[in-house]
Amino acid sequence: MSILVLAEHHDGALACATAHVVSAAKQIVKESGGDIDVLVAGDYTHLLAAASTTGKNVLPRVAALKDVAQISEIIAVESPDTFKRPIYAGNAIATVQSEDALKVITVRTTGFDACPDRGTESGSAAVEAVDVVADNAQSTFLKEELAKSDRPELGAARVVIS
Repeated sequence: MSILVLAEHHDGALACATAHVVSAAKQIVKESGGDIDVLVAGDYTHLLAAASTTGKNVLPRVAALKDVAQISEIIAVESPDTFKRPIYAGNAIATVQSEDALKVITVRTTGFDACPDRGTESGSAAVEAVDVVADNAQSTFLKEELAKSDRPELGAARVVIS
């Protein structure tokens, strides 16, 4: 049996209530065995995603919920709060600066080289697969339809002819 504890935190410090929840989890583990994992999510200053269909779907919603501006399709990083992005169909490059505490950014993947550390064999963080089972009685999945095309996604194409 595995137990996941969602940790509460404020300004980078764990809330005292988290220690009490971990104690309860320890009692469950004592009776049934297993591991306890503690999930601490938050304290981020930048949220980035590829300027793909998924990134363009999720990040505007996050920006709206957090009441911050989104910076779309950056092609260069000048500083932690200043970025370059194309405007006017790529005919001009704008330098944008954000004073928001949280920067929500989509990245135009053609503007950056791929990181050589894409596998789990290098890097400093442990990568663990997590099985997620979500039960939501308020909604039902009906079907998934995918549009098939012989053409590659523009961001993944080696050569673009226009």
